[in-house]
This record gives sequence, structure tokens and C-alpha cells, in this order.
Amino acid sequence: MKQSDNQKSTAARQQNPFYETAMIQRITWIGMFVNIGLAGLKFIVGYLGASQAVIADAVHSLSDMATDIAVIIGVKLWSAPPDKCHPYGHRRVEALVTIFIGVMLAAVACGLAYKAVATLNVLHKHHTTLIAIWGPLLSIFLKEILYQWTALVGRRVKSAALLANAWHHRSDALSSVPAVIAVAGASFYPSLDILDHIGALIIAGFILHVSWKILSPALAEVSDHGASEAEQDRIYRIAMTVEGVTDVHAVRTRKSGARCLVDLHIHVAPNLSVRAGHDIAEAVKRQLIEDGPDILDVLVHVEPDEKRP
Repeated sequence: MKQSDNQKSTAARQQNPFYETAMIQRITWIGMFVNIGLAGLKFIVGYLGASQAVIADAVHSLSDMATDIAVIIGVKLWSAPPDKCHPYGHRRVEALVTIFIGVMLAAVACGLAYKAVATLNVLHKHHTTLIAIWGPLLSIFLKEILYQWTALVGRRVKSAALLANAWHHRSDALSSVPAVIAVAGASFYPSLDILDHIGALIIAGFILHVSWKILSPALAEVSDHGASEAEQDRIYRIAMTVEGVTDVHAVRTRKSGARCLVDLHIHVAPNLSVRAGHDIAEAVKRQLIEDGPDILDVLVHVEPDEKRP
């Protein structure tokens, strides 16, 4: 039978423990160098073209670089194997890195919004010119490619932090759109310099929205948020299909990175040997990891079914 992409990815991770770390670091290094180049270009053309919106967009690209560094450093920590102090692994580090990315984005958005409003009544010494448009135009093209590539790798290795960084790339691409509009409008109609401030405000709004989309699932994870009701029902149904299981109850889950840890109780015939009960529990665990909703590990408690002879 032909393996799916997900199965191939899982097999590769099992064969090479450094597979996930290498994939994440490679795409993040590429993204960081692109961010450095784009930030520099936007600062230059934004200054030469007297565009506050493009300079705001440059700051956004610079913040991308900071989160790239966080991912590169963080992946070494959250990919480390379990130890005595961290028997469940270090996956929560990934959630902390994701929260850092979200907070960085929110801080950048608030700073850009404040500057746009505070300078609203300040007359521009120089009118915005079209030279400023080339930075955000190139950014839209390159950052959308980076988003698609980074998101693909993030889904393949199931990394919430990498997916958050992918959205950071897309937010940069999206924020460049109002920058282009603001530069074009202010260049052709110099009396409408206010468009530059409005563009900066719209960019800040985009960034703030993306930051919440990144923060929300990460905050849920560090607060021990469990799987959804639909996922828990799926876990129950899969466990019930295993031969020898007469009932399933006390299903508990909690997120660990993009996956979840499962704890559940099963009922088996009371006259079974310890070995037979253990084999059924192992079958439940194996079935859930293979067919369940992105399950990292399962703890199965075996209980006698007192209703059966």
C-alpha cells in the first residue's frame, strides 16, 4: 500500500531524530535572510520616498527576523528527548516560542498605530514619491512564497511555532498591500498625505489580528486545554473498536505542541490474565496513535467489567 505524505513524514522522523529540527532550521534561516534584505530595502525606499507606511512595513519585516531567531533557538530545546525533569518531553517550549512571536507582533502593531496617530497632524517635509512603492511590492511577492513554503514544512513536521512564523510572513505580505496603496495615492495626490498615516494604521490592524490568531491556540496549550469534543468522541469510538474492550470512560486529553496526550480507562472481561489485559491496552494505544487525531502518547488504565461474568 502506498504511504501518505503524513506517514512518510512520521517514518522519517522516527528514523532520524534530527529530521524535524533540520527542516525547521533550514526554512527559518532562509526566511531570516529574506527578512533582513526586505527590511533594509524598505527602510531605504521608505526614507527616500518619504513614506511612513513603508517604514512601518520595514519595522514589521525586522520583527520577522526576531521571531526567526526565536524559532531557530527554540527548536533545539523543544526537540530534545524526554529526561528525568521533563518526562513528557519539552514540547511546551514550542508554545512559549509561539507566544513570544504573537506578543512581538502585538507590540509592533501597537507601536506602529501609536506613531501613525501621534503624527497625524504633522505636516510632511517631503511629499511621498513612487520610489517607496518598490519595497512593499517585492515584499508581497517574496513573503507570500515564504508563507506557502514555511506553512508546508510546518504542517509536515506538525510545528505550531513554525506555522506561527509562517503567518508572520503572510502578515508582512498582507501589510504591504495598504503600503502600496498609500504610496500610490499620496504620490499622485500630494494633498492626501493622510493616506500614508491611514495605510500605517491599516497595517497595524492586520498585524494585531494575526498576533491574536497566533496567541490564542498557544495560550490554550499552556493552560492545559484539551482536545475538542469531536476529537474526544473520535478517541472513544476508536478505542471501542479494539477487540476485548467492553467499555471506555474517563477520557482525558491535553495538548502538547500540535499533538495531544491521552489518558483513558477501558473495561475488559474480569477473568482475563494480566498479560491478556496488557495486550488489549497496547492494542488500544497502537490503534489510537495510528488512527487518532494527532496523538503523541496514550496512557491506558485497565479495569474489570463487573457487569460481565
